[in-house]
Amino acid sequence: MEEEKEMKKEKKNIPVVPWMRNPIDITTFDQCSLDFVPFLDPGLVVALKNMGITSLFPVQLAVWQETIGPGSFERDLCINSPTGSGKTLAYALPIVQMLSTRAVKCLRALVVLPTRDLALQVKEVFSALAPAVGLSVGLAVGQSSISDEISELIKKPSVEYGRCYDPEEFSYELQSAVDILVATPGRLMDHINNTDGFTLEHLCYLVVDETDRLLREAYQSWLPTVIQLTSFSIDGNFPSADDLLPCSYGSLKTIRRVGTERGFKGKAYPRLAKMVLSATLTQDPSKLAQLDLHHPLLLTTGERRYKLPEELKSFKVICQSKLKPLYLVSLLQSLQGEKSIVFTSSVESTHRLCTLLKFFDNLQIEFKEYSRLQRQSVRSKTLNAFRAGKVQVLISSDAMTRGMDVEGVRNVVNYDMPAYIKTFIHRAGRTARAGQSGCCFTLLRKDEVKRFKKLLQKADCDSCPTYSVSSEVIESLNSVYTSALEKLRENVESEKFKKSKIRLKSSNVRKEK
Repeated sequence: MEEEKEMKKEKKNIPVVPWMRNPIDITTFDQCSLDFVPFLDPGLVVALKNMGITSLFPVQLAVWQETIGPGSFERDLCINSPTGSGKTLAYALPIVQMLSTRAVKCLRALVVLPTRDLALQVKEVFSALAPAVGLSVGLAVGQSSISDEISELIKKPSVEYGRCYDPEEFSYELQSAVDILVATPGRLMDHINNTDGFTLEHLCYLVVDETDRLLREAYQSWLPTVIQLTSFSIDGNFPSADDLLPCSYGSLKTIRRVGTERGFKGKAYPRLAKMVLSATLTQDPSKLAQLDLHHPLLLTTGERRYKLPEELKSFKVICQSKLKPLYLVSLLQSLQGEKSIVFTSSVESTHRLCTLLKFFDNLQIEFKEYSRLQRQSVRSKTLNAFRAGKVQVLISSDAMTRGMDVEGVRNVVNYDMPAYIKTFIHRAGRTARAGQSGCCFTLLRKDEVKRFKKLLQKADCDSCPTYSVSSEVIESLNSVYTSALEKLRENVESEKFKKSKIRLKSSNVRKEK
């Protein structure tokens, strides 16, 4: 509903905040060899080459200019760039370089992302760069227990062996074990509220990736909390967090540095610099105001907000609704095992479609389900198998839509037509990344064709030819389909019965208590 309201505001495609009307055009930058990137640390050059990177893409060079170059990060940056254009490295590289110039161990950069899988992916990029300049990176996503995360994020003080201290009298300050933290909002708030020694007092850089999604959902009010805890008060002092943060760690107590200037050892840091990024950055003033941006500067690709990857080819597949699974099977067979992602409209549709395809005999395609209904460990295992090529097709809900980068994805299939251009762009952006080519197929009923054409026009895409599926192939699959549908019905009934038994058992347990 919120997306629909936002779309109405932007019908004329005119930015609704003044600073968005004079952006820096990323397309005016050319790809640049690492050897010619000004001021780039030699250690980072080696790290980048070890990652297989020999040049920076336009968005990376544009951000570098505004942070390390002449821009000197004097303004907060808002980056609206297509999926697969290299946004993660665009912010990771300058942040690592800037932090390396000051040798202190405290949490100075925070990157917030909406999902665990995306956070894990971003953490890998930072982990490939940071050690080259003596920095360490932490992760707070709830993948492990909070106690395990605390042991990774907070340095335990060394207490001299054999001496006895009165815990009521003895106090000391815990320290951060990381310079950079990649986090999801929920687990970030857990640490803010409950982890002793965890402080944002020294934070210099805040990155809000997939900004429109993070602003659309409250996530325990993480953003106003971070803004509050990293702001100066009128007298220039750091706000006390005593009302929010418990100050005990087991039986030991620590001293929080409150009521003093944000900084390290009495030296104040400059303002908290922010970078916000998305392939579909919001233009809603009320949402952007939540970020408390400092003289923001917009970096974008051309005049249009919505833009598809340059090397993407889009096709429509016209089909009857009741035969849609057969068209999908035929399409996947014609792609001959190429790495592909099939998107559905919901987690329930994902599970149902995946279950149905399992009942197709001799399909000869390795496919897996990927959705938020699954445990994190199952999703991670599936994703690793897909990355390794052991699975050719991933059938996914929109949990896979945003930001996820899987090398070698050749095709995206919209099993269900997306309702909004934002969703289409994020789905299609799983392929044709980093200058590679890719295809996006959308299965449509005849009555959806006109609406789909209007949808693509919002991304300035007027060319979407029809991809023909052989009617003979569809007919040959009919008998298998009939059998698969019957097995699916039996499976659905079986799952309903199992769920009702579990609910009944849980209810009985509660009554006994």
